[in-house]
Amino acid sequence: MFDASDDAKSEYRRIEVLTGPGRRRRWSADEKARIVAETLLPGARVSEVARRWQVCSQQVFGWRRAARQDVTRGLAKSAGPCAPSFVPIVTEDIPHAAASPPGTAATVIEVKLAGAVVRIGSDLSDAGPLTTVLRAVRASASRT
Repeated sequence: MFDASDDAKSEYRRIEVLTGPGRRRRWSADEKARIVAETLLPGARVSEVARRWQVCSQQVFGWRRAARQDVTRGLAKSAGPCAPSFVPIVTEDIPHAAASPPGTAATVIEVKLAGAVVRIGSDLSDAGPLTTVLRAVRASASRT
């Protein structure tokens, strides 16, 4: 027969202390937005904000990723499916004295990105250099 006093005779008893919520919590969209906004403040650390709210930091990173995707989807929907996604071309008038003589048709394409300037001088009959520049612009935009 097992007696309650038998348990008291052993030297150590294991006690497990559970802190924080012991159940699955549901966060409203407002609470998630408040937590994500707190992590976006300058100098904020996700781990500290998560600890303060008693949430796993990976959960907060997931909420941040979802918020970024929601913003991206919202912009795409508001722009419409047929909206152009090209950068506008700005042309500058070249003074007449600096223009090339009428016999030569030298065209210069200049692309400025992140402090770098790419210039391609060719005639418009050959689309190869222009295609190369536009592919490089597209590749650099997809990396950011």
